[in-house]
Formats: sequence, C-alpha cells, structure tokens
Amino acid sequence: MHFGSDKITSFFGNKSLRCGKNVLKIDKPLVMGILNLTPDSFYDGGRYAEKNAWIFRTGEMIDEGASIIDIGAVSTRPGAAEVTEDEELFRLLPAIQLLSKEYPDIVFSIDTYRSKVAKLASEAGAGIINDISGGSMDNELIATVAATGLPYILMHMQGTPANMQLNPVYEDVVSEVNRFFNQKTEVLKNAGISQVILDPGFGFGKTIEHNYQLLNKLSIVKKSGFPLMVGLSRKSMIYKLLNITADNALPGTTALHILALLNGTDILRVHDVKEAIQVIKLAEAYTKTLD
Repeated sequence: MHFGSDKITSFFGNKSLRCGKNVLKIDKPLVMGILNLTPDSFYDGGRYAEKNAWIFRTGEMIDEGASIIDIGAVSTRPGAAEVTEDEELFRLLPAIQLLSKEYPDIVFSIDTYRSKVAKLASEAGAGIINDISGGSMDNELIATVAATGLPYILMHMQGTPANMQLNPVYEDVVSEVNRFFNQKTEVLKNAGISQVILDPGFGFGKTIEHNYQLLNKLSIVKKSGFPLMVGLSRKSMIYKLLNITADNALPGTTALHILALLNGTDILRVHDVKEAIQVIKLAEAYTKTLD
C-alpha cells in the first residue's frame, strides 16, 4: 500500500455539518465515542445501563477528546436478538434527553434504523442519525431524516444483523460497496438529505477477507467527496484473525485505525477514545512529512 498525499486529503479539508443546534467541523479526523445502552453488545453490553453510568462514561469520552457520542439502544452484532421499538425508545430517550442537556456543546448521534426512534430522538436533542440499514429496514426512515434536517450516516450492510454473517458473497466487495453508495446518495439527495457521512460497514455482511479488501481500498470510497467514517473498534476482523477476544483487541484496533486514517478516514467510531486520539496525532505528524 502506498501512503501518498492523495490518500490523506481529508485531514486538510474544510467541511462542516449542521447537527441541530451544533456545528460539527471536519477539518481534521474526529473521534466518535460509542455509548451502548444495550445488555448484549459484543464488547461492552450491560456496562452503561444506568443514568450515572451514562453521564460518567460520556463525560470521560468527551474529556479524552471525542467530538461525537454515538448512542445505541439495540445491539446489531451478528445474530443479535430482536428488540421492539418500544424497548428501544425506553432505553434511548431518557439518555439522549439527559445527556444533551448535560453536555449541550457535544454532538450526539443516534444509532437506529427506525423512523419513529429517529424522529423522537431528534426532538430530544440528537444531532446525527446513524443508520446501519441504509433505509432498507424502515421505509419511512429517509423521509423522516430529511424532515429533521440532521446529517445521516449511510452504512453498507449485506443482509440483516440476523443473517448477515451466514454466507456473505461478493464478486468485488469494493466495487459493490461503492456502487451502493453512489446509488443511495442519489436517493438521499432526491429526498432532500444533503448532509451525508459514508460508513463502509466493516463486519456487516462481510468476511474477514472482504473487510481487509475494503480497508485497503478506502481511498476509492473517499473519492465520493462525502466524509468517511469507519467502525473497526475491537471487531471480529481483528480478534478472530488473531485468535484473541474483543477484550484483547485494542492493539489490533489501533493498527487498523492508522491504516484507515492514511486512506482518508474522517471519523473513527471507537470504544477507546484516548487511544484513537493518540493515533490521530501520530498520523498527522506522519502526514506532515509528505508535504
């Protein structure tokens, strides 16, 4: 892989997104910290189920340098149990209402594929809608996001969380993900959504080999001109390859984060904010030598 200056233009762009009452400037790579309110997420399920834990963990990630906090109330790990809309709202709304008041200058992203959840979360203080399904799991979601005026994270996934890892097949994963983004961003544009962040969906309907092919070719996706987000943190493409557990996958995560940054990534979605900020500083120091 060649780490040339053409791979790192995202470091020096001048983008900004209107996220409700806040503006998110993307003139250098940012970190999105993960706050899972779920009992069964693959790494930190059950750790942040109570109000004090929400506040403490959010404050900790902000202090470490997170610009965005992504709140999820439904696990989307492979084979995760179905959660009702009512249960998702029961877990999510009190958290976003409380945290958006506690930390008014921070952008909160809501990890949901449901239109009602997106609408109520936006009214409660959410600044971004993060949808794993690309609008495929709720026909009203795209129109709902358009009505909120919030940025939309468009992720690629083959299948659904229930079946996506059973037998993912592509002729060319990079071309197919890129084609999906090209088609879907046109749909979003026609629906009135102009603020879009792309997420290739590492681990969502992809084998380990597919994931590394995508990582190697992120610069192709980056040519779309939209901000690029990746979620690599402690995923199976690391711990299964190394025959370790997610608990021991931070060094591998750090290694992949540097590769993602050098291929144009704008936002790292992570469990470990402090380490991700360190990686960004190292990548920035490295890229200065390329001028």
